[in-house]
Amino acid sequence: MKFISKAIDVVNKERPIFAIVLFFVTVFDRIRGRFFAAIIGWSGSYIGVGAKIIGTKAIRVGYGAYINRYAWIEAVHNFQGYTFFPNIWIGNWFSASDRLHISCINEVRIGDCCLFGSGVYIADHNHGIYSGKNQSDPAGSPISRQLLATGAVVIGSNVWLGDNVVIVGPVTIGDGVVIGANSVVTRDIPENVIAVGAPARIVKKYESSSGEWRTYADAK
Repeated sequence: MKFISKAIDVVNKERPIFAIVLFFVTVFDRIRGRFFAAIIGWSGSYIGVGAKIIGTKAIRVGYGAYINRYAWIEAVHNFQGYTFFPNIWIGNWFSASDRLHISCINEVRIGDCCLFGSGVYIADHNHGIYSGKNQSDPAGSPISRQLLATGAVVIGSNVWLGDNVVIVGPVTIGDGVVIGANSVVTRDIPENVIAVGAPARIVKKYESSSGEWRTYADAK
């Protein structure tokens, strides 16, 4: 019913010939996207055109995921002679717009009913070591530097990430969080807050008693 409603809306707004072509292209894309998801084992899901999914045995997706065009989701098992044991978990009813990029050598976990905007990047590692022991020499090319993960990326349920959000682990984001567009998350974010900026900082918190999002200073 939802698809039929959208089709009728397109017919009402677009020129007839374009509407007919768009209808058949959309139908073909839906069939292709669902078939692609099915052969990976992602039940009831859709994967958009141009997607690159690598390391599928280490990627588990719940029911009803919608991942739009040009996604790149990779569980990295080998890089520059090093072996990793990655795991990516994505919950039920996940929805992502174009150009989602998830790269994992350790663990990335995403809860249920999350909504990601375009150009979201999530990684649990860096190219190179920049603190502690055995730090990377800048004279060497970045592509040759060792991948390092110091912990997991964990994102709760009902989380909304705006366009171009960057998350680099280790970091935990609680349930019900909103991260504003173009934000960079490098530290933990508690549940039911809005965070923005680079690095992301909390600006609002939801108070269930009043049913309002209040500025963070007032909500403490």
